[in-house]
Amino acid sequence: MRYAILQRGDSRSFPPGDPFLAGAIDAEAAEVVLHLGTKLVPDPGKAAVLIELGTECLGVHTGEHSGEEGSNVLGFTRYRNGSDPPSPLVELVRQPQTKHSAIDAAKSVFSGAGLTVVVCADFAGRIVDALVRPKYNAALRLLDEGLASAADIDLTCRLGLGYPDGPIERVVRGGLAHHHEISRALFEIYGTPGYAPARRAAVAAARRT
Repeated sequence: MRYAILQRGDSRSFPPGDPFLAGAIDAEAAEVVLHLGTKLVPDPGKAAVLIELGTECLGVHTGEHSGEEGSNVLGFTRYRNGSDPPSPLVELVRQPQTKHSAIDAAKSVFSGAGLTVVVCADFAGRIVDALVRPKYNAALRLLDEGLASAADIDLTCRLGLGYPDGPIERVVRGGLAHHHEISRALFEIYGTPGYAPARRAAVAAARRT
């Protein structure tokens, strides 16, 4: 499936030098168009139109219609732990009436680039951030409470749970201020205590400003 990229500024999913960028062709000849930092321009003539998301929902760009929204437009984000290189995982965001052919076209583009695609409904945080942000906040609060050192918390998770790295080292490596930004956005939307940014993340965000 041939794809085109319309881009303004840097993309978290595909930073400069990413081989995916080099595979793009002219928009008129492409079956799929990706918007990276540009305003969504619907095009019913394309197999799929994709827009890179931050923490926001796809509905922010398409509008919503009583649970009947959906077309050939999908959102996506490639999971990336802060400033780490992007992972191979792409979260593809659909709406209730999204065309199955559009989902298949989008999956073809990403899988053809060697990426792994999961499809999820349109909600802030999607799958990964909905799972990991409360975990990071809980680990940071345990550190604040003096339950154990950061090294011991991480070691326990690696040995006891089989994680490749511990939650403290992972969130610190990705950037505590970056974690604060995402966690705060999800807390403002959902109000769930687990999303409330931990103290250490708030300190890091304040120091960055």
